[in-house]
Amino acid sequence: MALKIRLRKQGRTNAQTFRLVVTDIRNPRDGKYLEMLGSYNPAQKDNNFKINEERLNFWISQGAVLSDNAQKLVAKALPEAIKLVTSREHAKRTKLAAKRRILKKADGKVAVAPKKSTVKAAPKKKSAPKKVAAEKVEG
Repeated sequence: MALKIRLRKQGRTNAQTFRLVVTDIRNPRDGKYLEMLGSYNPAQKDNNFKINEERLNFWISQGAVLSDNAQKLVAKALPEAIKLVTSREHAKRTKLAAKRRILKKADGKVAVAPKKSTVKAAPKKKSAPKKVAAEKVEG
């Protein structure tokens, strides 16, 4: 199950509020969610968001991915949480790059023979020769 941390729209027309929730990526924007991590009220001028940092870090460690808008909101409220996310992504990219370099060096040194398939094709049946139709006689 792929998890995403995103904003869920609440409230009424022209007075929306949003919830920061963890949900499966297949659920609709305002559909069911696993856990509410915080809230955001754009109508308030000051102190318009609340986020549970402990639970946010837990879900990120479980593999949940922040949506773009959720990442912007979390960056305003908890910049250290975003630093943690970006450092993990950077470490992951560095690890993958190191693996690619090792594989590239290995490809240059040792020529690997192509694998032969172990499945043998069934022999083709020989068909009986076709009878030639009698030639037309011109009259």
